[in-house]
Amino acid sequence: MEIGVVGKPNVGKSTFFSAATLVDVDIANYPFTTIEANVGVTYAIAEHPCRELGCTPNPQNYEYRDGKALIPVKMIDVAGLVPGAHEGRGLGNKFLDDLRMASALIHVVDATGRTDAEGQPTEHHDPLEDIEFLEREIDYWILGILKKGWEKFAKRIKLQGMKLEAAIADHLSGIGVTEEDVWEAVHGLGLPGDPTKWTDDDLFAFVRELRRINKPIIIAANKADAAADAQLKRLIRKGKGRGYIVVPTSAVAELTLRKAARAGFIDYVPGSGDFKILKPLTPKQEKALELIREKVLKRFGSTGVQEVIDRAVFELLKLIPVYPVQDEHKLTDQFGNVLPHVYLLPQGSTPRNLAYKVHTDLGRTFLYAVNARTHRRVGEDYQLEFNDIIKIVATAK
Repeated sequence: MEIGVVGKPNVGKSTFFSAATLVDVDIANYPFTTIEANVGVTYAIAEHPCRELGCTPNPQNYEYRDGKALIPVKMIDVAGLVPGAHEGRGLGNKFLDDLRMASALIHVVDATGRTDAEGQPTEHHDPLEDIEFLEREIDYWILGILKKGWEKFAKRIKLQGMKLEAAIADHLSGIGVTEEDVWEAVHGLGLPGDPTKWTDDDLFAFVRELRRINKPIIIAANKADAAADAQLKRLIRKGKGRGYIVVPTSAVAELTLRKAARAGFIDYVPGSGDFKILKPLTPKQEKALELIREKVLKRFGSTGVQEVIDRAVFELLKLIPVYPVQDEHKLTDQFGNVLPHVYLLPQGSTPRNLAYKVHTDLGRTFLYAVNARTHRRVGEDYQLEFNDIIKIVATAK
């Protein structure tokens, strides 16, 4: 799974990425600071089962802190986008190539409206236009891939009796489209099963729906601390009207707090509404942190960065953390480690899906599972729940 951080130049996109991953990147007040994509690891944070069960975990593929699981997620900061990117404007082709395999997109917008469509300073730009233009650029990008040779492609599907979903998914496999994505888009719109009957309007409607399914977007309303309440309320309301989650965000505040915590000056957990000073600060440092506390944390409850990541993973992508164990009584693996591994699986996943995630052989030889909380045997039709602890039972090789 990969989450892409996208947006036009000069909105704080790279600052958001750096705050989320602590990867040092070029951050500057001019367009196209990011030319080559930056890749890092961020963390989705969830309550850990040990907080409820009173155990102490030995995490192997995640981190544990203050009763929470920090689950690693790959993040990519792509080149800034400008209108006309799908036609090659700006770094358009580079931008679009970089987000090909992203499971979800975090669209960073300037909530103050002080950067225009090209990322240049201005005073009166509507952030909603940025949301619309990102949709449009991705739509036309996918349309360009699909429409190339569409008539011959559609005829071949019909004449050869090919499965529509499989054919289109294969054609768009380079941007991570699955058969399930295509099926959902086709049936959601009620399009004809014969693609030769699709009109240009049908094709564009299909592309828009496919983008919504395959590249879901959450809005990080960045620089929120410099935006008026009325501006933010309008952006959240209008964004919600277009089907988006909009989170007020201050990436620069989060980056400052994360760096201060890494240096040992403060105790700060990403997503928290406050921090604790651990050692003496200079007057300048103390003033900067107090401003963050007053202007950001007290106003919004957090910097918003971690909320964006968590909601992208758990709400937008509808993923759930599940913990496999070998001993359902001690909650351990074969080496005695307590809840050592966690996997993010789509809602609706089954124990067999978890078995395949752990190891292909375990999935192939799956017999049944045991829910460690209830100590009850469950079959492969059981739907896993958030923070389930599961023992997989399989046949011997």
